[in-house]
Amino acid sequence: MNATHSSSSSGGGSGTGSGLAGNTPTCYFVMIGTKDNPIYEAEFVSVSTARSSSAGTAVSEAKREEFRHLNQFIAHSALDMIEDIQWGTNQMYLKSIDKFNERFISAYLTAGNIKMLLLHDAKSEDAIRNFFNDCYELYIKTLLNPFYDPNSIISSAGFDSKVRLSAKRYL
Repeated sequence: MNATHSSSSSGGGSGTGSGLAGNTPTCYFVMIGTKDNPIYEAEFVSVSTARSSSAGTAVSEAKREEFRHLNQFIAHSALDMIEDIQWGTNQMYLKSIDKFNERFISAYLTAGNIKMLLLHDAKSEDAIRNFFNDCYELYIKTLLNPFYDPNSIISSAGFDSKVRLSAKRYL
């Protein structure tokens, strides 16, 4: 699931992971298209986690790549659960659908069957819902762009910066 925006977010360094060896980003966000293809992905580090890990040792690029693949695997494994849940509810926000170690996977399913997944530590459900709502609004605005082909990778720097701003605000 390698989309274009799979680097760590601003804040410098990687955060501490819960239940995973070493340091990992605190949140991983991915949008999955209707053909089960990733159209956008990003990793976020909370400001408090970034400060505490900046004093520690730096994580090697190989280790960060390993965590990136683990996050992608966890998100991919949650797709089956979303497909099971989506037929039993009329809600777009599916809340926490799965758990891996001490990390939760929350999901949001759009009317166009775009799946948004957030791998995170336990946080406020309202904050996560607001983050998903912001991302959904940004995605709708992207769909309105006549130059964007639905189900293709979102490579807009403006989209990326607004998603990261929303993550900073809510996560």
